[in-house]
Amino acid sequence: MTHAAPLITLDALKVGATATVVHVSPGAADDGGTGLARRLMELGFVPGEKIRMLKRGMPGGEPLAIKVGNSTFALRRFEAALVSIQPE
Repeated sequence: MTHAAPLITLDALKVGATATVVHVSPGAADDGGTGLARRLMELGFVPGEKIRMLKRGMPGGEPLAIKVGNSTFALRRFEAALVSIQPE
């Protein structure tokens, strides 16, 4: 019997690791969160999509370079925190 890894948010994924998108949460209402979640989904962060953490910027670990399909995107940590993932 195997156990699936618990869900984490994209900002916690280690460099080089892959995962599957499970859910994109709306951010805080005063930050235009619904628009941000929609933008992330338009970029390809949709449930079932495979992603890979390529690199974290220095210093502070921002931006995050994320590969989604054949595209690479740079996200800020608070944006990546909206994406729930299942690590592989």
